[in-house]
Amino acid sequence: MVSVFFLTTLLYGQKGMDTSHVGSVKRACIPARYIFTALVSIGLAIIYGLKVNLSVAIVVMINSTELALMALAADDHHNSHHGTNESASLSPEFACPAPDTGSNVTVAVQDGPFAWPEPTQGLVLGAYFWGYILTQIPGGRVAEMFSAKWVIWGSVLVNVVFTILTPLAANLSYIAVLVVRFIEGLGAGVSLPAIHVMLTKWALPQERNMISSLAYAGMALGTVISLPFSGILAAAFGWEAVFYVQGGLAMVWCLLWLIFVYDSPQDHPRIHPVELELFESSMQGGGGGHGHSNLPVPWKALLKSGPFWAILVAHTCNNFGWYMLLVELPTYMKHILRFNISENAGLSAVPYLSLWLFSVVWSNRLDWAKSKGWITTTTVRKLSTAVGSLLPALCFVGVSFAGCDRQAAVALMTLGTMFIAGMYCGFLSNHIDIASNYAGTLMALTNTAATIPGFIVPVFVGEMTHGNQSLGQWQIIFFTTSAVLLVELIVYTLLASGEEQPWNRAYTAAAEGKNGTHMSPEEEKLNQTSRA
Repeated sequence: MVSVFFLTTLLYGQKGMDTSHVGSVKRACIPARYIFTALVSIGLAIIYGLKVNLSVAIVVMINSTELALMALAADDHHNSHHGTNESASLSPEFACPAPDTGSNVTVAVQDGPFAWPEPTQGLVLGAYFWGYILTQIPGGRVAEMFSAKWVIWGSVLVNVVFTILTPLAANLSYIAVLVVRFIEGLGAGVSLPAIHVMLTKWALPQERNMISSLAYAGMALGTVISLPFSGILAAAFGWEAVFYVQGGLAMVWCLLWLIFVYDSPQDHPRIHPVELELFESSMQGGGGGHGHSNLPVPWKALLKSGPFWAILVAHTCNNFGWYMLLVELPTYMKHILRFNISENAGLSAVPYLSLWLFSVVWSNRLDWAKSKGWITTTTVRKLSTAVGSLLPALCFVGVSFAGCDRQAAVALMTLGTMFIAGMYCGFLSNHIDIASNYAGTLMALTNTAATIPGFIVPVFVGEMTHGNQSLGQWQIIFFTTSAVLLVELIVYTLLASGEEQPWNRAYTAAAEGKNGTHMSPEEEKLNQTSRA
């Protein structure tokens, strides 16, 4: 994964990144900001990989036959006066016929040790997000005021340790799994706000789309690797291996992060002087870099800001579709399309590989078009968010009508997931545009709201499909998701902006005024009205 990332970064760096200084930095081998971007992406890949591995493992952890027997017994007890149901069977029912394998051999149902019904499975998958939502705002402020580097490192370490503890928890009780996943969520919740803080210092303005996309594409890359890898481990060594092996391998990143990453270019002891000079000259024009870490937040102006609410609504609605794909796709492929665990994991990863590749190409072309002066930052954000909302919404509608056509369903899910990558150059990069001084806090606020779908989606799907894994129920689920994505498109198109907002410099102006710098009447007025 590391080699693939560096190859992609260097390849597209020749086309989309500022490489004018590379000839003078031969001794530095790989620029420090590329190493930073790679390790951020891999860190996010670890967090997301450890998040979604349970979505695959739970398919073989659950005893579907025992659940079918329990449901049959409950149905017989409730409807005993109707007599025996001739269609009853101890085997779980499927909405679609079994795939034609060319033989008369029936594929055995893959059963695990736990008889957790669908609502319980929804709680287990959603517990992560109950912890995730609590640490967003504290994580953002701590990263802004102290060290984002250590916040990110702690985030990954917590996820690694408690992933390794998951099999022990599962054998105790599903309640123990809820606790473990809740703690993982607590650790992961600080990651995105802290990464946003570091991006304000490490992403050059002319490279922001590319750096941000490569960094956040780690979310898809982690899914690409974790889904098939989890399936292989579960099929070959048992479901416990999913957590032991992936958690153990992720420990290597924790060491690399401490060695190679620093909070800012100015703090890096081994950065090449030419690259450091590039940062100093590029960041002077308000592009970020030298942030004011201890500034109070202008809450009143922020909460009245239309562009801020555009990001919050877009982030929340987009995550509804994102988590529908991320958490529920393996379940849909098993219960509706009837893939076994090995096929399920491999095919579930294909959409995320497409997402990762599309995000690299899309961000590169946007940076190129923007460098030509053909489009503005606002256009980049709105166009990318439209791609990441409208096109996936249409694909969800298509999947609902595809029914049992496995090829069409997989193709549409792949396209829908691929296009959702528009969020990386859309609203997900917009926080830095409108208020670089508060990028961590803004990401924390919007990601807190955007986490709500994370625990709504598993419960919603669990309740909709409990005892009724049918095409009709999944059509309702997909149409609901499409409607939510259309809300994102409308609100963001109307309210979003790619320009810095005046309140970003309210307290900066005040600080400069105390040092003898003259403030305009507009700055003085804004400084007074922004405080809350």
